[in-house]
Amino acid sequence: MLLLLSAGAFLSGSLMFSYWLGLLARKNLKDVGDGNPGALNLWKASGYRLGIAGIALDFLKGYLPLMFVSGSDYAQGYSIIPLALAPIAGHAFSPFLRGKGGKAIAVTFGVWSALTGFEVSLAYAMILALMTAVARLARRSGSAESDGLQVVSGMLLLFVYLYIRMFSSAMLWVWFGNFTVIVYKHRLEMRTWVKRAFMRGGEGSK
Repeated sequence: MLLLLSAGAFLSGSLMFSYWLGLLARKNLKDVGDGNPGALNLWKASGYRLGIAGIALDFLKGYLPLMFVSGSDYAQGYSIIPLALAPIAGHAFSPFLRGKGGKAIAVTFGVWSALTGFEVSLAYAMILALMTAVARLARRSGSAESDGLQVVSGMLLLFVYLYIRMFSSAMLWVWFGNFTVIVYKHRLEMRTWVKRAFMRGGEGSK
């Protein structure tokens, strides 16, 4: 039964609502910005109305599968790990887009909202907001590389929050799986940022 529920959660996550809404608006999100078929590119391509709809739908496809099993034996202990990671993996590696899904940010918020009654998702949102404010003060925000760095660094800081709040080891494994997917989906931005950092370091040493 756990395998069946996890497959259903994966299928839910794999539904690429933002990409399909873009097609309805005659916009191919793969040709917009960084080519990510997610809600942010939908917002850029078709405006805030469809963008908000995409965010909401991507959030819900992570939120609803976890709420469906809430209170059951499958929501206890280590059984929650595959159930929680399935929607995230489904979005990131959607079979509807031949494994090339989105960056799994909105669905991440949905999963953690369901798992923790919005506590962890709000903590992550606050971390990202603070990092964005600092980046703007330093005039280093706006690029895909800086945004990717904030998302990944924010997930690292979220682990500190989970540890301090003494969440269960199962939740920490959910975080680890989520973090791994986030890093993989932002690998190009991270690689570019690292190269630029080395270049700046090389110039500064001359």
